[in-house]
Amino acid sequence: MRQLADAGAHIFAGVAPDEASERVAALPEQVQRLVFDLRDIGAVRSAVAEAAPRIVFHLAAVGVTDSGVDPDVALIVNAGGTLHLLEAIREHTAGRENVQRVVLTGTCYEYGAREAAEGLDPFNIYAASKVAAWAFGRMYWRAYDLPVVTVRPFQVYGPGQPEHTLIPAAIRTALAGEDFPMTPGEQKRDFITLNDVVAGMLAAAQAPGVEGHSLDLGTGRACSAREIVERIWAMSDARGDILAGALPYRPGEVMHLVADADRTTRLTGWWARVELEDGLRDMLSWYRQFPS
Repeated sequence: MRQLADAGAHIFAGVAPDEASERVAALPEQVQRLVFDLRDIGAVRSAVAEAAPRIVFHLAAVGVTDSGVDPDVALIVNAGGTLHLLEAIREHTAGRENVQRVVLTGTCYEYGAREAAEGLDPFNIYAASKVAAWAFGRMYWRAYDLPVVTVRPFQVYGPGQPEHTLIPAAIRTALAGEDFPMTPGEQKRDFITLNDVVAGMLAAAQAPGVEGHSLDLGTGRACSAREIVERIWAMSDARGDILAGALPYRPGEVMHLVADADRTTRLTGWWARVELEDGLRDMLSWYRQFPS
């Protein structure tokens, strides 16, 4: 959002009625807030009419880092909310060429245990609700020619992440000199910086001819969770021990997720530019500067 604001874009941000005040306050001052609940189709229609958007980025969701999210809530907000937004955009743009692109945000976990080229196989509630949202987006592109594209970020990391996720938790523990209990750490993920994901979303919004497509946002390279923690330990001269195997894997844990980054580059010209070592170094510097 800050990149858009710096570029002079006229930005509206949808804010949930119960959104934390500190998150709302963190929005750039030139961003106009529209308070509405995605579950209320009337409120969504009013927000779309007021913003009259040319490009829409849809990131609102529940359960992103909560494997225990209530399935009814995930379905209503993630799938139903997406449906409400798509329908409101369709109604608003009927007979007009107002909206140039609608970028829906999915998740790499929609693939489950499959490779990206093999189709979708969600293994948790959040991922399943995102598959449903993707299906509605695909349908609105086919049935109504709405210019929808879906991006699927892989293992995103960067300042501001929830503290219980792997990299922030490992960095805080390393800097505190404490032991770090973790799973055996053999699961491999495609780690990508937040800045690279933002650039990928902007590319998805502007690249010609990608309507109807789903684009992976990742580096195309996998790294194990254990290796990530070991790198953080080496870079920070951590004194604590890495207790690999102290925690069990999550039920149904997917052991290998890597993006089809080459396809996204072919379609949009975008690729991830930050190397893992540089990204981890930047994260360590940020946490040293803002330790709490």
